[in-house]
This record gives sequence, structure tokens and C-alpha cells, in this order.
Amino acid sequence: MASSVLGQRLVACLLNVSEARRKELVELVAMAAVYNSKGEQREGVTVLNIFNDKDYNRSVITIVAGLDSVRECVLSACEAACGLIDMQAHTGAHPCMGAVDLIPIYPLGEAVHMDDCAEHAQAVAQGLTERVQGSSAFLFGWADRPRQRGLAQRRREMGWFSRTPDMHAIRADVGPPPQSRYGLTGVGASSYVMNCNVTIDTRDLALGRRIAAAIRESAPGGVPGVQPPPRKLEAWPSFSIGGETYCHAPASLITARVGELAGLQGVKVRGTALVGYTPAQCRSLAERALSLGIGEFWKEQRRGGLLRM
Repeated sequence: MASSVLGQRLVACLLNVSEARRKELVELVAMAAVYNSKGEQREGVTVLNIFNDKDYNRSVITIVAGLDSVRECVLSACEAACGLIDMQAHTGAHPCMGAVDLIPIYPLGEAVHMDDCAEHAQAVAQGLTERVQGSSAFLFGWADRPRQRGLAQRRREMGWFSRTPDMHAIRADVGPPPQSRYGLTGVGASSYVMNCNVTIDTRDLALGRRIAAAIRESAPGGVPGVQPPPRKLEAWPSFSIGGETYCHAPASLITARVGELAGLQGVKVRGTALVGYTPAQCRSLAERALSLGIGEFWKEQRRGGLLRM
């Protein structure tokens, strides 16, 4: 592997866009991160994965780049998304507020400091509102200085969990009051978040919410690392489970705990899906993709080629 790749200070952006039913549109957004306006591939940038959820009508695009490159590639993807997605026509089961709903920036190694990610996140928020006239953003995590409020808290404050948020009442941190076409974008920096979706065989929404609350780290008997409280904003939190050290709870452990709680109510688990990768997988795949100059890595993954881990 090229030493220049190994020496890069890599960061990941799990870009959330409010579209999944038109996969070709989402891929155009991903390609805007990989290629510049002249169609030339950006050096040191790769898109590892695109996770589409048609029910939610929401996609997560895993972009990895060097710290000095992340701002431009993410902004280009955001510009493309805002040009292609109209929130006035959006429908989906998952709450969302913006055509580009979330722009979280995560360090992929201890060589990248959280302050670096916060600085670039703030610059992305400012750049988005300058390039896409009428767009607006709120900040979370380390980018929300000095308070460093977590994403869940900021979402509550912005009315994100409401099915019909009052956009006129929202005060954005960057840009004008949210407009109906672009909505509101959350931009922030935090330790790497691994999203694990466990599906249980029931339509009982209240039961699902009780189980989700019960497995959080802050709950009695909760799983370490699941929805950690705001105090854990350090870049690489770690904890021990059965003598093994983790910075994220294994998906198998999360699934087992959900299955145990659901089983008490006579409900079975139907399956588990990771939205992207663990931080170790993300960094390893990114280094391989970048060393080979593969920007559209998600296509290699879909083909099931030799690069699959």
C-alpha cells in the first residue's frame, strides 16, 4: 500500500440525504463527491458505501477523504443533492428536515483531532449556505461551540422529531430561516457513529421505542456505547465487554439484547443491518480504495469483487 495513503489524516462523512427511491439520483450525489466539475476524479477521495432505505426515503453515503480534501468533496455532493431533491415533494417514514439532512464528520484515527473535524464542519455549514442560496444549517457535537450539544438534543430543539415541524419558528445557526425546498441541514463533528438497524417482527411502535430506550447505555442494563450520553464527546471512547475492548458495541451484542427484550413480549427479530461500517472497517476499506485509486468503491462492493472484506 502506498505510504502516502497510510500517512493521510483520514475523516469520514456519513452524508444523509432525503432520497432513496430514486437510486440513480443518489448515485449522482455520490459521484459529485468523487469528481470535480470537469469530470476529473478527485485525488484522495472515495465513496465506500451507499445505504438506501426506501421506506424511510433516506440514504446514507459514506465518503472518506483526507482532512484537507473533505470540505470540497462534501460541499459538491451537497450542492448536487440540493439541486435534485425538493423537500416539498418528499415523503417517507423517517423524520427529516432537509434535502441534505445530516453532515456528520468523524475522525478515522487518533491522528485527527476533534477540533480539526469541528473546524471543517463549521466551514461546510458556512459553505453550504453560501453556495446554495436559501439553505440553512444547525450545528451539533464539537462543531456546536462552546456548548457542544449532542445531535439528539439539537434535533429536539429544532423540532426534527415532529411530523410537521414549524420551519418559520426555527432559528438556524448558519444561514437564513429554513425554506420549504431545502429545509434544514444538521452539520457537526463527533466520534464515529455506527448505525445498527435491528428489525423486530411487530407493528407495535410503542414496544419498539421501549426496547430502543432500554438498550441505551444510560438505561439500567443498557449496552455500552449505544446512544452514549453527551459527556462522551471524546474522539475515541472505549469500554470493555467480556474482557474485550471496543469503541462500538458489536452488532451481534445489540441484536442479542434486542432479541432478548423482544422475546419477553413474544416478538422475534427479523434481521440486522449496519448503515455503513465500523470505524476499523471504514478506515481499512478506505485505505485499500485510495491506494488503488478507486473513487466509486461502492460499485466494487456491489459486484462482490476481491475488495470485499
